Formats: sequence, structure tokens, C-alpha cells
Amino acid sequence: MLSRVADAIYWMNRYVERAENVARFVDVNLHLALDFPEAHSEWEPLIATTGDASAYRERYGAATRDDVIRFLTFDRDNPNSICMCLSKARENARTMREFISSEVWEQVNRAYWMVTEASKSGAALDSPHDFFTNVKQASHLFVGTMYLTMTHNEGWHFGRLGRLLERADKTSRILDVKSHMVEPGREDVPTPSDELHWSALLRSASAFEMYRKAFGNVVPAKVIEFLLLDDRFPRSVLYCLKKSERSLHAITGTQSGRWTNRAERELGRLNAELAYAEMKEVLARGLHRFIDDLQLRMNHVNDSIAETFFAVAAHDEGRPRTLPPLSRAE
Repeated sequence: MLSRVADAIYWMNRYVERAENVARFVDVNLHLALDFPEAHSEWEPLIATTGDASAYRERYGAATRDDVIRFLTFDRDNPNSICMCLSKARENARTMREFISSEVWEQVNRAYWMVTEASKSGAALDSPHDFFTNVKQASHLFVGTMYLTMTHNEGWHFGRLGRLLERADKTSRILDVKSHMVEPGREDVPTPSDELHWSALLRSASAFEMYRKAFGNVVPAKVIEFLLLDDRFPRSVLYCLKKSERSLHAITGTQSGRWTNRAERELGRLNAELAYAEMKEVLARGLHRFIDDLQLRMNHVNDSIAETFFAVAAHDEGRPRTLPPLSRAE
């Protein structure tokens, strides 16, 4: 497979997944704001999650509901806005139309024009829940269309690899934003306010119902374990990285447990460490420090994939960029 095609399908999937995740946690925050109408600061963590807090403050100042929604949704100067993510996904799809199914192209194109028309009509501010639901559903349709209309060859695996790495990154970021709420020695005794916030965190990852079925009451330590280390829930970090490694092995033709390049070595080592991690070790080290290191290593995996398979290295000027760990973004 041509490296430019592999690169394009990888980033097409990352951008669609990024748009969906932004839509999800903004939508959840809108509902959370109804329970805490006086808590204006609830909008600032959303910008921190995308790594764009400094850029936002330079342009908008204080984090208000309408400005944050506008910045994360339609701002074309924000490379991580929903509008720009879908625009870049569409551009990647356009450059390789002969390598993807017509249904995949149509779905990406349809999602882009849906958001573009909404930016003109103001739908995201007038009916935000409906708009963000449409964005999430467009992403789900994209994933299903990829699965059902494309041969599961190298191209499909590059797409899944990009999508799952992006998902793992975003799950870790929403956890990182909440890390300040976990006080040593109080991980199992949440206040009513804490429980509401951690429930919102689970909903940001579409994990609330599955968590409740597995654990019952919302307990911060259990929420962290579920979103980081559960190997069966499709939005947990460990699940995403394990499936990413399978796609990487499918691309290289190697068997699980055997490494033939830097990308496989780094991803395999990270998977092994997460698989054997224990929550008491994570909390003893500090959740923020643990996730900070995790995000940095996932970025190294991304760079290794680019250097191994793509014609242009990920750090070259004009290339798509992953987001730095939150402590390094601020």
C-alpha cells in the first residue's frame, strides 16, 4: 500500500474520532451545567481537554458557554474544532477516493456538509443537544460504513489503528481533567457533588450504563479503573491499545508478541505495562502523573507509526499533530 494512502486513511479516522469526542464531552457538559448553573468554571476544563487553553484565552478571554461551544465547534482557526476535524477528514478522504468505498466517501462528505450548514444557521447554539447528537451519529455511521463496505486489508487496519489511538488519547484526557478531584485516601468515598461529576465523566465516554452494570455505585477509583484498565469496554484505554496492536500486527504480518519495528515495540511494551498495572499503583503514583506519561508514550507510538510507514515524518512542518500531555500544553 502507498504510504500516502496509509497516512491519509489513518488521519481520516483520527479526525472523525476527534470530532465525535469533542461533540460528546461538550454535550455532557451542557447537561452538567443544568445541575451547576452557577459553576462557570465548568467550561474551562473542556478547552484543557483538547490542549487548546492558551489559544482560547488569547482570543476569547474567560471561558463562557457560548464562546467555548463556538471555539470547539465552528472556529476555523482552532485545528481541533469539530468543523476543522471534519474538514481535514474530508480532504484526506478526497485524496484517496479510489482506495475507499463510495459509501465511506459519501458519509464523510455528508458529515462535513452537515456541520458546515449548521455553522451558518447557528444550530449548535440554538439546539446544541440535537447538533452534537448528529455529530456523534455521523461518526458512528462512518465507523459502521468502514466496517461493512471495505475489505479488511492494510488500509482498513490503518484506519482502525488511527481511530483507536485517538480514542485512547481522548479517554485519558477527560480522566486527566478530573484527576484533581481524587484526593488521596478518599478514592472510595465520593461526595454527592463528586458522584455527579464522575457520572458526567462516564457519560463523556459513553460508559455510564456499562459501568453501572459492572460496579453499581459511582466510585472514583472504580471509574478510573474502568476507563483505564478494563479490557472489554471499547472506550477504555487498555482495550483501544490492545486492538490497535492487533491492527499493527495485521499490517506488518507479524504474530502477537513479536516485534519487527519501533512502532510495534513501543505499543507492545505499553500494552504489557497497562495489562499488568494495578489501581493502587496508579493512585500511589498519582493519576495525573500516570496519565501524563501515558499520553506522552501514545504520542511516541504515533510518531513511530509515521516514521515506519508514512513517507513524511510526523514532526515535519505541515503534518497533522497529536496533542501534548496536558501538563506540557499549559
